[in-house]
Amino acid sequence: MSGAEHDFGAFVAARATSLLRVAYLACGDETEAEDLLQTALERTYRKWDRIRHDSPEPYVRRVIVNAAISRARRRAILKIIPMHSPPDTPARTDDPDLQHVLREALRALPPRQRAVVVLRYWEDLSETQTAEVLGCSVGTVKSQASKAMAKLRSALGQDTVKGVIRNAHA
Repeated sequence: MSGAEHDFGAFVAARATSLLRVAYLACGDETEAEDLLQTALERTYRKWDRIRHDSPEPYVRRVIVNAAISRARRRAILKIIPMHSPPDTPARTDDPDLQHVLREALRALPPRQRAVVVLRYWEDLSETQTAEVLGCSVGTVKSQASKAMAKLRSALGQDTVKGVIRNAHA
């Protein structure tokens, strides 16, 4: 095994769980999340020599988010509604009903808004980092976050959204 292959394997071993969580939150389906992560890791491996010396995780996140958005657009065009299943590990809250409601509210968001919420509030990226991952401006991140949070507040209630966001890193 070459040094690059070893470095890639170490990166995957260290970050796969976190990246799978990003993929799940981006698409809302466990099986699709695994496919998204596999796709992202495959694309990353092909460019590993160029990106391994920088921080490869933002690159992988961007591939995951872009792939999730592309798949959602294709589904919208084809009008296919995916079957969703709950994750093996619950969201960080003690209320299973709230977990279900939160997952449904996230699924109801358009793909770009869902991606902004996942990256900003679950992955705790700054607006600038989120913009870099999504390949858009900071203003777009701000507007998408604002629209997404308004929809989540409408679906879940103001206090619920604040509590879930606060507990996302608990």
